[in-house]
Amino acid sequence: MNKAAAYTRFDNKTSIVEQYAPLVKRIAHHLLARLPASVQLDDLLQAGMMGLLEASSKFDGTKGAKFETFAGIRIRGSMLDEIRRGDWVPRSVHRNQRRVAQVIDELGQELGRDARDPEIAERLEMSLDDYYSILNDVSVGKVVGIEDLGVAVDVVNHDGNHDDVAYESLAKVEFHSALVAGIKLLPERDALVLSLYYDEALNLKEIGAILEVSESRVSQIHSQAMLRLKGKLKHWTQT
Repeated sequence: MNKAAAYTRFDNKTSIVEQYAPLVKRIAHHLLARLPASVQLDDLLQAGMMGLLEASSKFDGTKGAKFETFAGIRIRGSMLDEIRRGDWVPRSVHRNQRRVAQVIDELGQELGRDARDPEIAERLEMSLDDYYSILNDVSVGKVVGIEDLGVAVDVVNHDGNHDDVAYESLAKVEFHSALVAGIKLLPERDALVLSLYYDEALNLKEIGAILEVSESRVSQIHSQAMLRLKGKLKHWTQT
């Protein structure tokens, strides 16, 4: 590569970083709102910038997608990878999350509807407050979000090559349809919280003001909604 080409490439990357730095910051703050204090904003921003640069080198404008949409997925994915690499989640949180998800799924099949909070707590043989405490731990101890249900290729079950772009695109389209159908089956309040959080990008405090509940309660509803949704999509996700 000659010097002129190298300078052009450098200028392009600099321009992209300057233009989309606000997008990286917005995604980082959105994730940080439900992570413990041990996760540093600077680490998320650094990972996000790496995702942005990766997106700029792989983006194909002929596919019809907007760069911001494409970059947003890459940025968020890089941040989630960074979080997973530094697994600070106690084993008890993972264990309780799996236990709650299993009970929610079992009760849903037995009752033919989504189980209510007191019913879940009773099956878990604990008080309602203890059940909510587990949901709080899940919320602040692990990223339980739409990202973990299908955005990343590695959480979609298939035997094909991850480099097979055509298959990957088809899998994502099919997953998105299943995701929409799953959300429609959630209790109205759960579905509303997910919509406000992921579609409207509101934070927990803003959602709490709309629902007239505490920020902590919104966090609990979000965790429970994601565990319900994960059960409805268990044929798509890995355990």
